Amino acid sequence: MKITIARRQLRLVAAAVAALTLGLTGAASSPAATSATNSVAAGCPTAQLFATSNTAVITDPADPRLHTHLTRFDHEVRGIIRAHGSTPVASKLLQGVFWSGDLKQATYERSREFDINRVSRDGLNHMAGVIAKTYHQESVLTFRCLPRTSPETDALEIEAPGVSASALHDELVADPVARDKLGGGSVTVDGRLILIAPLADLPLAREFAAKLGVDWQKAQVHYGDREFVS
Repeated sequence: MKITIARRQLRLVAAAVAALTLGLTGAASSPAATSATNSVAAGCPTAQLFATSNTAVITDPADPRLHTHLTRFDHEVRGIIRAHGSTPVASKLLQGVFWSGDLKQATYERSREFDINRVSRDGLNHMAGVIAKTYHQESVLTFRCLPRTSPETDALEIEAPGVSASALHDELVADPVARDKLGGGSVTVDGRLILIAPLADLPLAREFAAKLGVDWQKAQVHYGDREFVS
């Protein structure tokens, strides 16, 4: 993903298992959380991989590089996934917005989320490392869907409709706590927020999502293990 300090800010310490209890009363009301108490939430693939071929720092939302569909990149990454014995499922085009501590402003990134089945933890880590090196990325973000009660679960993924990249940008700039702790997030082309946060920051992530107009009753909450692979 981003090769600037914005991505490094996302390398937070993994949450303690005790943090599983934080904010779960509210999370349990969401569709995904209700079905994921002791199992992986419905609709969550074995793993997700977030990556890009971009190496530039983009601060202008009108930059034409933010309109690319990353079609060739999509085909190439799918090939890497297959070459490692795993199955690529869906691929979503994303508009990422991240906070740069160095630049003191929001940066943008066009990227893709790849859903993957038939992949182990070590296999996911290895292919993410290959992608990071092939496309000269500081790191590639991975997320493995796991039961909420798994000892490996250290993060959550919030997906919710009705959010634009401009709204994400404006709220990130306006909220110094969220931008420092969460670092940023992404939005699909059809306006669906994707926000991955440490489990310990669940209350903050939920509050930030609410500021974006997210209806928690309509949000999908997935639990799992996230890793930044270089």
